[in-house]
Amino acid sequence: RGDLAHIALAGRYLAAHYVIPQLRHVGSEAVTLKIVMRDDADDGATVDAGTEIELLDCAGDWAWIACGPEGPSGYVRLSVLAPSE
Repeated sequence: RGDLAHIALAGRYLAAHYVIPQLRHVGSEAVTLKIVMRDDADDGATVDAGTEIELLDCAGDWAWIACGPEGPSGYVRLSVLAPSE
């Protein structure tokens, strides 16, 4: 995303806003990241069930998540994430 970047990348990339991520976990099933917020969007990487991820942004029922500052990153439905602790 061009408008937001992980706070850890602030010294390397210019973005309008930097995000301090919230640590969460993928739920009980693996998820495939989407390139944009649509169920029919192209697939990105697959993230295993139970993996700790970083929640960067939410819009409606979509979450933009990353597997650390270097990624991969993409969109998933909020419902595929484990409940926050």
